[in-house]
Amino acid sequence: MTPEQTTGGIVGKLAGKAKETAGSLTGDDALAREGRLQQAQTEAEAEAQRDAAEAETRRREAEVEAEKAETEQERHRLRNELAAEERERKIEAERQEAERQATVAAEREKAAAESQARAGQQAAGTIEQQAAAASTEEAREAARLEQEARAAEARANAIDPEER
Repeated sequence: MTPEQTTGGIVGKLAGKAKETAGSLTGDDALAREGRLQQAQTEAEAEAQRDAAEAETRRREAEVEAEKAETEQERHRLRNELAAEERERKIEAERQEAERQATVAAEREKAAAESQARAGQQAAGTIEQQAAAASTEEAREAARLEQEARAAEARANAIDPEER
């Protein structure tokens, strides 16, 4: 090693301290200065390593925060997607229920119309039967009256045969 070369870490610091002490004891200012420089360089390297480690920690923290933000965005997106799917399911269920109710109402109306038609047919049949019965009764009454008229005419002829 040349006098200007230094080593880092604890060994470099100890070597620098040893050079500084040796230079101070021997009166060699150059060796003492080299020892102090070696110690300063070792401390600067350690500081740089600490700064790099801190920067790496901050970078990792930033990555974690970015991942958290992405995760939160994904959570919101999924929540919105699930809500949309739930709304669609609800709309479809409501549509199916409305269809079912419309079908039930149509079946009720059809059944009511068929019932009214049957009632109308039955009423018409009853009216026809009543009319036929009335017609038969009227025919009987007409026949009876006709018979009474013939009997009355026969009695009248028997009372007065000349008026014929």
